[in-house]
Amino acid sequence: MEEKKFVKFKEEELGIKEYIKNSLGKGRISDVRIEYNPVGEKIIVSTNKPGLVIGRKGEKIGELTNVLKKRFSLDNPHIEIIDIPNIFLDAQLVADSIALNLERRGSLKFKLIAYRMLQDIMKAGALGAELVLSGKLPSDRARTWRFAQGYMKKTGDPAKLVKKAIAQAKTVSGVVGIKVSILLPDFIFHDKIVIDESLRNKVKEDVKENEDKEKLKKKTRKKSNKTVKKKSKETKK
Repeated sequence: MEEKKFVKFKEEELGIKEYIKNSLGKGRISDVRIEYNPVGEKIIVSTNKPGLVIGRKGEKIGELTNVLKKRFSLDNPHIEIIDIPNIFLDAQLVADSIALNLERRGSLKFKLIAYRMLQDIMKAGALGAELVLSGKLPSDRARTWRFAQGYMKKTGDPAKLVKKAIAQAKTVSGVVGIKVSILLPDFIFHDKIVIDESLRNKVKEDVKENEDKEKLKKKTRKKSNKTVKKKSKETKK
């Protein structure tokens, strides 16, 4: 019984999140989180357009609060808006933006859309990005196209810090799946080697030291060869 209650609770929570995303518009909402406290429910909405979400004098927020009370039976929902300063560093907003562009401009221009978005992500300061589009893009047969630039961690604990998101675009040729992975600017590479002037000087010193060692070895070889030749001549005499 407890498992059924938990599953039903999660289904209702997912329904709330999907309703908020659909009502506020695709490409505007990055994430919706729900926190429960004794006073009521705190719904945190991350968006790049807080003005459009709030509405004039908070009209949209008021309407949304009433719907959440009546339709989803929430006791005291409180909606909090978090502004996203740069949409190109948010994986979900990037995925939704690609989906909207594919739906508006057509799937034939998918390469242009993907490359432009990749450039915008890297210009925003990301250390790396990967876009994967799957579907009937250039022909009737479904294919997978990958667009990547910079660094990307895919295994181990560092891969958990990569921001990932998925989206779908409903085009004339069919549904296109979109996967976005972004490595944020504040990511720390513990195994990264920075090539600066001090490292270059150290490499030069090491190379020179190795060259000197090789020259010394050659000299010692020549001397040993000369002594061997002298000894051989003396023995012959």
